[in-house]
Amino acid sequence: MPISPELLEILRCPKCKSKVHIDQEQTTLTCENAECRLVYPIRDEIPVMLIEEATVEK
Repeated sequence: MPISPELLEILRCPKCKSKVHIDQEQTTLTCENAECRLVYPIRDEIPVMLIEEATVEK
């Protein structure tokens, strides 16, 4: 089951509080803030919104 649009609307980056968007494969969420751009994994259809688990988009 994919992440619902309603959930995506309320999810925010825990570091900078900006919106996030999901990739086409629905495996990551990326912060939309150009200065932050952290990428959060989605594991077992659950977004892992922990800064420690995030990577930086290249």
